[in-house]
Amino acid sequence: MKLNIVLLLLLSQFVMACLDAQEHRGSSQNPLDVAFGDPYVLYDDETARYYMYGTGGGAKDGFAAYSSTDLADWQSEGQVYYGNTDSTWGIDAFWAPEVYKRNGKFYMFYSAQWRDNPTNELENFKIGIAVSDNPTGPFRDLHDGPLFDPGYPIIDANVYFAEDGRVYLYYSRCCYKHPVESEVADWARKKGWFDEIEESWVYGVELKSDFSGIIGEPMLLLRPPIEMDDAQAEWESRSVTSKEVNRRWTEGSFTFKHGDTYYMMYSANHFAGENYAVGYATASDPLGPFEKAANNPVLEKNIEKGGVVTGTGHNSVVFLPDGRMRCVYHGRTKKTGDERVVFIDEMKIDGNGVLTVLGPTTTAPISL
Repeated sequence: MKLNIVLLLLLSQFVMACLDAQEHRGSSQNPLDVAFGDPYVLYDDETARYYMYGTGGGAKDGFAAYSSTDLADWQSEGQVYYGNTDSTWGIDAFWAPEVYKRNGKFYMFYSAQWRDNPTNELENFKIGIAVSDNPTGPFRDLHDGPLFDPGYPIIDANVYFAEDGRVYLYYSRCCYKHPVESEVADWARKKGWFDEIEESWVYGVELKSDFSGIIGEPMLLLRPPIEMDDAQAEWESRSVTSKEVNRRWTEGSFTFKHGDTYYMMYSANHFAGENYAVGYATASDPLGPFEKAANNPVLEKNIEKGGVVTGTGHNSVVFLPDGRMRCVYHGRTKKTGDERVVFIDEMKIDGNGVLTVLGPTTTAPISL
């Protein structure tokens, strides 16, 4: 009898633990209970906390932030940057913030629609910088206008600080008014689907150390494949070949160095569609030339494999103190519908330099 009572107590404790895990699933397993697109995570040594910034998340005309001590449980820090004011150059479409700590201050690079738009362009995106004394803001614009104007709309700023003290800015030229001839464009035209295919390309340029402007001319680093038999063409053209939209994207880049190699992760396909996916390219110099990896894409929807995740993309990477890496990205599930939510999965680079993301997952606990 005593044995039966003990077994019942143990069973009861097990059931309660399972129920408790289910109740807290939103904060400890993928997806996180954070409705961000384009998530970026910064670790601050002084506060010993991780800070996450992204597109949306309840912010109106600006950006919100979350903080965490363990990457699993996140608390809202509210809105940390306000745009569309009399003193800001950006008026709407505040996208893809990334925050870097330099010399005790925090610098936010972001995209927005420029107020100065004499020709009434539908896409007038530029990149700006805001600064704060704290990771939770308030952030205020460093300049009274965008960082620079290359003559076309740009988004998705990412910054790399090199060992020699140089600073590099990476960004994506928008698809807007950028039709490109390719075999994929010819194929879509012959099928009667689209008259032209617009493309976005990733560029890189050296940045002045005080963030006051750029040095030299931007260099083209990544673009969609021209030929249909290119190994990357199938996965990077799915928005076109599925008849979703007449655009091919190369955007949301994130650059880091591992050993002697520079890795540039990037996203392709429509950010609002299920085919959004992540690949990477490598180079021996921060400004390339970059060669796309044979194992691309390294992160994509899993519904064909029995999963529930689609639209995986625009990632950043968290580097843990012991050298391990975590890939932070947004995606969608059947439950979240069109709302983008944050996922964090393990990422590895093997002895041959091959990068893999162990995701998307919806069951594995998120932890340091």
